[in-house]
Amino acid sequence: MSEATWRILYKPGQAIQKGVGILGGFGRRLRHLLAAPAYDFVFIHREVAPLGPPVFEWLLTKMLRKRVIYDFDDAIWLANTSEANRIAAGLKFHQKVDSICRWAYKNSCGNAYLAAYARQFNPSVVINPTTIDTVHLHNQVRDQLAPGPLVIGWTGTHSTLKYLLPLVPVIARLEAEGFDFEFRVISNQQPVFTQELRSLRFVPWQKATEIADLLTFHMGLMPLEDDLWAQGKCAFKALQYMALGIPALVSPVGMNTEVVQDNYNGYICQEPEDWYQRLRQLLTDAAHRQALGQAARTTIEQRYSVRANTPVFLQLFS
Repeated sequence: MSEATWRILYKPGQAIQKGVGILGGFGRRLRHLLAAPAYDFVFIHREVAPLGPPVFEWLLTKMLRKRVIYDFDDAIWLANTSEANRIAAGLKFHQKVDSICRWAYKNSCGNAYLAAYARQFNPSVVINPTTIDTVHLHNQVRDQLAPGPLVIGWTGTHSTLKYLLPLVPVIARLEAEGFDFEFRVISNQQPVFTQELRSLRFVPWQKATEIADLLTFHMGLMPLEDDLWAQGKCAFKALQYMALGIPALVSPVGMNTEVVQDNYNGYICQEPEDWYQRLRQLLTDAAHRQALGQAARTTIEQRYSVRANTPVFLQLFS
């Protein structure tokens, strides 16, 4: 989809513009299909088209005999339906993931959970974790000792704002105890609990300012529900925070416990009391924030940077 279509897709109304935008996307994919014979590989991230059965994928693999690298970093075979996408959910053909995995030359999966699913249909599977460009993009580090107001931060799309709800009482408790901080939420939609927290500041997500906005954080949150969908997540929020020298506080779900080592480069929090105690500690101890942040940056450089994972990525095309 074009940027213009994506901006209106989850907003009410504008059905004609949405329909035209989606049809335009199918047109672009048709041009890609016609161009495919000139290439050795076709790399597909998640799906060729967001709606309908895997027609393009079938044509690429069965008719054109192209070597397809199929890459996914979520449990996209599950119907993770929200109110915003409820109407379109039935048109998404989640079951097509099985077929594309089977047809692929190789499957590129973001973590072991996703790889185990793909391996049911095709033994050619490579675990290719989410990587961070520490040279050209996430190339700055938060100075935790610099003066200024403290910021507890979270970033994500509207569909994941629900994961913050259990932390609202925790943030309110810290407010009531007199801690001076800002709870900054970066998203494409304003959270519904805006009026419940006086420390909350909503910042609209913008590509141009994303890194600068994240660098205002002193600590980053990644709460999750322990369900099948969340188990497929590849800890991208935590990786972003950590690459910038920001300690990540995460739920013990999915890949989070592989990325975050408790009390070394962040914290793993399960119960509300865990979140409260760890946030309280980080709000009062700048030196500890700095130590965790430095360890977090080192973890990303050594295990989850583009440089560290280049051989893994190239292995997909061997």
